[in-house]
Amino acid sequence: MAKAEAGQSPPLPPSPPLMPPNVKPEHVDLPRHSIMSRRGVGNCGRRISLLTNHFKVSVNATDAVFYHYTVTISGEDKRIAEGKGIGRKVVDKLYQTYSAELAGKRFAYDGEKSLYTVGPLPQNKFEFTVVLEESRAKQQNGSPRGRDSPIGPGKRSKHSFQSKTFMVEISFATKIPLRSIALALKGNEVDNTQDALRVLDIVLRQQAANWGCLLVRQSFFHDDSRNLVDVGGGVSDVSTTMILKPGPVIDFLIANQNVREPRFIDWTKAKKMLRNLRVKPRHRNMEFKIVGLSEKPCNQQFFPMKVKSTEGTNEGETLEITVYDYFTQHCRIELTYSAYLPCLDVGKPKRPNYLPLELCSLVSLQRYTKALSSMQRASLVEKSRQKPQDRMRTLTDALRSYSYDEDPVLAACGISIGKQLTQVDGRILEIPKLKVGKSEDCIPRNGRWNFNNKRFLEATRIDRWIVVNFSARCDTSHISRELINCGRNKGIHIERPFTLIEEDQQTRRGNPVVRVERMFELITEKLPGPPQFILCVLPERKNSDIYGPWKKKSLSDFGIATQCISPTKINDQYLTNVLLKINSKLGGINSLLALEQSSLIPLIKDTPTMILGMDVSHGSPGRSDIPSVAAVVGSQSWPLISRYRAAVRTQSSKVEMIDALYKPIANGNDDGIIRELLLDFYRTSKQRKPKQIIIFRDGVSESQFNQVLNIELEQIIKAYQHLGEADIPKFTVIVAQKNHHTKLFQASGPENVPPGTVVDTRIVHPRNYDFYMCAHAGMIGTSRPAHYHVLLDEIGFSPDDLQNLIHSLSYVYQRSTTAISIVAPICYAHLAASQMGQFIKFEDSSDTSITSAGSVPVPELPRLHKNVESSMFFC
Repeated sequence: MAKAEAGQSPPLPPSPPLMPPNVKPEHVDLPRHSIMSRRGVGNCGRRISLLTNHFKVSVNATDAVFYHYTVTISGEDKRIAEGKGIGRKVVDKLYQTYSAELAGKRFAYDGEKSLYTVGPLPQNKFEFTVVLEESRAKQQNGSPRGRDSPIGPGKRSKHSFQSKTFMVEISFATKIPLRSIALALKGNEVDNTQDALRVLDIVLRQQAANWGCLLVRQSFFHDDSRNLVDVGGGVSDVSTTMILKPGPVIDFLIANQNVREPRFIDWTKAKKMLRNLRVKPRHRNMEFKIVGLSEKPCNQQFFPMKVKSTEGTNEGETLEITVYDYFTQHCRIELTYSAYLPCLDVGKPKRPNYLPLELCSLVSLQRYTKALSSMQRASLVEKSRQKPQDRMRTLTDALRSYSYDEDPVLAACGISIGKQLTQVDGRILEIPKLKVGKSEDCIPRNGRWNFNNKRFLEATRIDRWIVVNFSARCDTSHISRELINCGRNKGIHIERPFTLIEEDQQTRRGNPVVRVERMFELITEKLPGPPQFILCVLPERKNSDIYGPWKKKSLSDFGIATQCISPTKINDQYLTNVLLKINSKLGGINSLLALEQSSLIPLIKDTPTMILGMDVSHGSPGRSDIPSVAAVVGSQSWPLISRYRAAVRTQSSKVEMIDALYKPIANGNDDGIIRELLLDFYRTSKQRKPKQIIIFRDGVSESQFNQVLNIELEQIIKAYQHLGEADIPKFTVIVAQKNHHTKLFQASGPENVPPGTVVDTRIVHPRNYDFYMCAHAGMIGTSRPAHYHVLLDEIGFSPDDLQNLIHSLSYVYQRSTTAISIVAPICYAHLAASQMGQFIKFEDSSDTSITSAGSVPVPELPRLHKNVESSMFFC
């Protein structure tokens, strides 16, 4: 296999011919694709009996019909009623009041605009008046008037009831036959299936809402302390959804910021953290939403308070009073520590409504949508590990206690839900054999292998390198000696470093960008030319603020491969893991599949085949100002399937479809991702063009499958045509999902399912082509299989060939010596998006060129330097 020398780029192929000038590629008619059906099931592997957390649903009254009605709720002012939970309150009251007019028929309501019954209501249209009564505290003489008071109606004494009137209109919309579900389960294409399933989902969600659960997409969570895992910082985990720990707001802030006392709280951070959270003050039986904090402390924050005239006239005087004095003097509420702290603002934008902090507690079951700290993530991993047997017990106990059979709507359509885990047959695929240095065989055991007494298959040579140190606590001389010794044992010849550069103490106090700039000034001063490689020691192991600026400077500006480390314990295992990454970045190969080395992979060995991994990384929840980052990796050096090159672009925030796969520009060229990867494949594969392309797409839901086929795939085809190619490659398109709830358990043992376990019957789609695969060994907790959906297969893989290929692609991940849970191309795309996304975190947007997607400007990523653009820099 031809390979470029270190530090040199192989010559580029001659430019492929462009399309005829009179034909615009975007106007070429392209076939539209539809999701394929299953072609059969696999037979390879050893059989294993499994249990899964799918529960059988029996539908006895298949002739039942759901009637869909639209619901419109408006206030006395004729405006549509809005507000969290108001719909359910109004409709619940409506049923209590008008059950007889509705013939006593129970219904399922989605909380917004849709209501469903089994069979029709007596009329096609109803109009009802619904009165809701809310308990309010009654005013006393001398207390402030509601609109000027920081807490509304003043000191609590007696309760009064304030009524609100709503007009509710219910109108017939359509019929949805339940029979469509039974037909779909037999594999028939039925128009109403998704509608009928949605109704059943609403029935279950309504029951969960009645239990007081937190509803999050397709999940709901009980306020049960037995299911909560404390991850620190005032946050708990309940089945991978983060919720806030209920209790005093001040306790949450102290825990969240990890401080000892309220006086150490960073109130700028607190304001961001508290915004939109719901609280209940101890002196009022009402919930409020936090909109901000007062500008001044409680004992200095004034507001105007009206008091009645002593003569009893309506005209009263307005007094300026502090929030602290109001609560302590007028409300007779003792405040022990609020005087010097900000107040919570629970009012409207122009009408603040202040509450002292110590009176307020967070209500239960509130989602925490902020990013977790590194300590919280570590705690989550540690504490949320639930062994398979414990997970099974939790599932079956939950189903028995939730009493679905008692739901009147489910009963009306003859639906019952089984209480036992479903038994299913699985198969354990044969573990692929690997090749390492000196052509030695390496046979993984239980999805794992190591390089003890072994060498890398193709070890690089490092002649000119340096070590830079941003950490005061590391002995870089010791690290470099140990790395050289370990490299020798793995087959990598590493010369002594050209120099060791320590960051000076004064620079260490600067911002990250300045620190990186200064370090590269020192590198330029001390070296006669650019080094082949830089080992960079960071002060923090995770989330170092130096990482982004460092990677941008080294990869984009200078084109130098770097490896960042922050060692706590230096031993052979640690150094071997570091060398796995270094060797891959510098063009070496750590191991190959035995079939890959001998060019025996079915359907790939004879036809130039390119493998793509595609992923989009989104910013933190709630941050619409941070663009999404799309990354695609493409395989190199066919017939290998272990080496990849990445192309990364930014796009509009939270957009999932990749919009830069094909990107024609004014001069007629294509500046898109796919052209970049096609030319690289051609260059590294002995001037062969791909005749087959296998696409692995991560992060899309079933509702987006058609977009993958008819938007993204079409863009890839256009990019290929733009290079002047008439013969379009055959495509196989596979979506990989990890964000699902399916778990697999061994029926005959307490351990996780073995690596290589695949299930393609019973719990899969009745018509579409999908299967579950657990390629990795679950050492802790309960393994989650990957769910693969084959949307298109023009190449024509048999089920066994495709499952074995996907299984093998979990063993080619060059960063580790374990099988990974999802194919390596997707992991690489995720790594590339994450790493290059750090480039723009510290950029001043005014200095960054922008592209416009719609009307929202998107900062453009700097391109990689030509010296590293074709490397596995993301390893």
